[in-house]
Amino acid sequence: MPNIKKVAEHAGVSIATVSRVLNGQKTVSPQTRIKVEKAIKQLNYEPSILGRNLRNSETRLLLVLIPNISNPFYSKIINGIENTALISNYNILLCETDSNPEREKIYFDLARKKMADGIISMDPQVDKETLIEMAEKHSIIQCSEYTLNSSIPYVTIDNENAAYLAVKHLLSLGHSKIAFINSDVKFTYARQREAGYKRALDEAGIDAKSDWIYYSQELDFVNGQQAMKKFLNLDEKITAIFAVSDLLAIGALKEINNNKLSVPDDIAVVGFDKIEFSNMTNPTLTTIEQPMYKMGNIAAKMIIEKIQGKEVENVILDHELVIRESTLG
Repeated sequence: MPNIKKVAEHAGVSIATVSRVLNGQKTVSPQTRIKVEKAIKQLNYEPSILGRNLRNSETRLLLVLIPNISNPFYSKIINGIENTALISNYNILLCETDSNPEREKIYFDLARKKMADGIISMDPQVDKETLIEMAEKHSIIQCSEYTLNSSIPYVTIDNENAAYLAVKHLLSLGHSKIAFINSDVKFTYARQREAGYKRALDEAGIDAKSDWIYYSQELDFVNGQQAMKKFLNLDEKITAIFAVSDLLAIGALKEINNNKLSVPDDIAVVGFDKIEFSNMTNPTLTTIEQPMYKMGNIAAKMIIEKIQGKEVENVILDHELVIRESTLG
């Protein structure tokens, strides 16, 4: 296999000159550059990208931390990150943490050992203290879920107003007994969406009863079913459900159907995220749309700018209420 030394000998120049041509430096004369490029072509020489990156103290690799790769919420965000990263000659490494501190440490160590240029964290259970500490020396961006009162830049939506909009829609349809399937309130988004839910009810003069709120430890389909079973056993029957994720809402929808109840005639349902499956349910699911691809696109741009030493500001993206059959019939 030809190496850089053979290219230099073939072109009649020094190894340093070949290196300057490969790195695109403008200090090489056009005549010399043509000779080197001709030698490279004749010898079928392929330069080592890894070696070049090491010389430039970069890996062109971005770590993307996600809690669970099976959650469809992350797919469009990842797509947005990857497409944007590739345009700037960066690759991504998906790091499924499974909310496991040991796994997390492995990925953090990759950045510490300079085997990655930056981190985009989408894991709501990430060790926030470690993340803040690492952000002092490493390029880090948070996407969707973020850490309050930290210097780590983030891209997200206004979760409180999004939840407020969802519940206001149910109130406008005449519902007053609206249950809420939330996640664990240790997460920023869960606290914010609960605040939006309660604000909408409070403005309507309705007390948010504790029996109307279910806190789920996971965002899986089955957890939505479990929540719905609890609500169906209440003495005071609820007439609508708002869930912090489409998967939870779809699970609730399934349980309602299992009990021979009608959606939305007996119980209306609103989800959150607008994943692909939300338009495949029966009935189709009313939901809050997050601009997931755009979120990933902006997160990638932010981390690349951060790596380049630029000032990066937080970004709050718009959301939209997508009204479908589960609230209108």
